[in-house]
Amino acid sequence: MPSFEEARGIILAHVAPLGEENVPLPDALGRVVSRDIIAPWDLPQYDNSAMDGYAVHAADCTSVPTRLLITGFLPAGGADCPAVTVGCAVRIMTGAPIPAGCNAVVPIEETEQEGDQVVIKQRVLPKQHVRVKGSDVASGTQVLPAGSQVRPAEIGMLAAMGQALVPVFRKARVAILSTGDELIELGESPKAGSVINSNALSLAAAVREAGAEPVLLGIARDNLESHREKMREGLCCDALITSAGVSAGDRDLVREVAASLGAEELFWKIGMKPGGPTAFSVWQGKPIFSLPGNPVSTMVTFELLVKPALLKMMGHHRVLPPFVKGILAEDAHKKPGKLHFIRVTVKKRHGRHVAYCAGEQHTAILSTMTRCDALAALPCDATFIPAGSEVDLALMREVDLLSEAEVGIRCCA
Repeated sequence: MPSFEEARGIILAHVAPLGEENVPLPDALGRVVSRDIIAPWDLPQYDNSAMDGYAVHAADCTSVPTRLLITGFLPAGGADCPAVTVGCAVRIMTGAPIPAGCNAVVPIEETEQEGDQVVIKQRVLPKQHVRVKGSDVASGTQVLPAGSQVRPAEIGMLAAMGQALVPVFRKARVAILSTGDELIELGESPKAGSVINSNALSLAAAVREAGAEPVLLGIARDNLESHREKMREGLCCDALITSAGVSAGDRDLVREVAASLGAEELFWKIGMKPGGPTAFSVWQGKPIFSLPGNPVSTMVTFELLVKPALLKMMGHHRVLPPFVKGILAEDAHKKPGKLHFIRVTVKKRHGRHVAYCAGEQHTAILSTMTRCDALAALPCDATFIPAGSEVDLALMREVDLLSEAEVGIRCCA
């Protein structure tokens, strides 16, 4: 049975970035560029004014004050301006090209206009308030390296470079399959013994949040034919996630059917809790993640094992959840032998992350996930971790804005 770290290593070693596609620039937000983006021109493309004021030649302004004749007006976008001769100036707006004969701009607040003359009241230095051609990006240089994630800033840069289409790694299409005769779909009337198929919807949301495209397959009933039909359909996608049916019960059919379809199982069971019964297989290069059915186990194993794989498939370099050091606010108990992830709320105190148990840690207690800011990793061999101990926290969301009233303090058992 592999450890948590070994299992994650096996998964990441068996997935690779998908192919690329070109998408319109607005649709590239959040995607990862698949090749280097090279600047086709300088940015700025020409010397231009950084201020509203007067374009001058600095050598004409050696004495203070200096009077210059105003010979023109140049708005942003204007380019039709004759060369400026000695002793003259041009009224200029921010972004307008610097006219020939000028090498500096004097802000309007440092001047006074008297008829057709401008009085320069301060010393002028060459290139002051001038955005020099190529000073931001030079033509032929790398704007974005392959593997960069496109954020709003990158959208702006790519637009400035005229990049209407962006080469990005393809989004992963991820099939999601729930298993079990007890399941009903959202909207159906519950009855005794039935369970709403919430795992499929939470997994679909998590897949979408990761930037991938979920494909809901519905429910595989507890027979081989239903499992085989649904799983075969799911293998048309880039990855398949199943929930439940992965333990050793009479109706746990996922592993048997995966093997019958030709999938190679790389591990079953992991030295972690929750999520111990997780299995990972590969079918013709496509990953199959077989997750436990308890809602918390499903979400925790997705976050720690599946999401990093999907991110790698979509070209991301940083694929692991951010871990920080934190302090347990109360005692915690566990059985030895497995790395145990407990759900905690987190508050920053004196620059440290302090972790409070989010509530009952049973894997069927879904409400703890709604309060969970992080997963605290309790060491494999430990049985008692006293309050004040330092632990690793896998952050699930931003914690700085939590108020004191939102921090629940309960016993971790």
